[in-house]
Amino acid sequence: MIDFHAHLLPGIDDGSDSVATSMGMLQLWHEQGIERICCTPHFYASSNTPERFLARRQKAYEQLMEAIREEEKDGSAYPDLLLGAEVYFFDGMSSSEDLPSLCLEGTNLLLLEMPFSKWTDRMIREVSQLSSRGLQPAAAHIERYFGFNSGRMIRRFMEETGILIQCNAEFFLERRTTRKALHLLKKEKIHFLGSDAHNLGSRCPNLGPALDLISRKLGESSLDRLEEISLEWIG
Repeated sequence: MIDFHAHLLPGIDDGSDSVATSMGMLQLWHEQGIERICCTPHFYASSNTPERFLARRQKAYEQLMEAIREEEKDGSAYPDLLLGAEVYFFDGMSSSEDLPSLCLEGTNLLLLEMPFSKWTDRMIREVSQLSSRGLQPAAAHIERYFGFNSGRMIRRFMEETGILIQCNAEFFLERRTTRKALHLLKKEKIHFLGSDAHNLGSRCPNLGPALDLISRKLGESSLDRLEEISLEWIG
């Protein structure tokens, strides 16, 4: 299974603060049976340029891979890593020439973080225009926007933009939201799952427990469907 959303790379954003933390996180993913992890550090156009971001991402990735290779000499095994970004919405993004470089490597998938506020018609138009660039947006942690937008607005956003949906493991694991999360998954409204892991403490890798819950409540067929979607888009 793929963890579609993780802040694993060391020292690049508010996620892992060191290579040692990243290695500890990778061990948890391995123990949970996660085979691939999408490394999606935050990208904010207001405070960074794609060139600077990509250079920092590559440096962090190389530092982590050096540690992984060293550990694998002793027979340790770790999930495969894919590079991407969690891109925060910004005006004019649909016409940005640099946006393809922020997609998940080898794909046209762009993990998009929407504002934590009431969305506007302008925002929906902007996101809907991404497809004209050959990009496929995927909304990061859709459940985190429910408190800012009505169900009607969320449905309109999904329908008019053609966006794919990623949900966090916590959505399934929190008692107050478990039922809604399972309902959305059963209705095939969720396409990708992610831990959105940041550290080894309060936001540690937890996709494995969420997958176990889904299997118990909905059966293996739901997990098979998610894996099929991942293979279709990511390979």
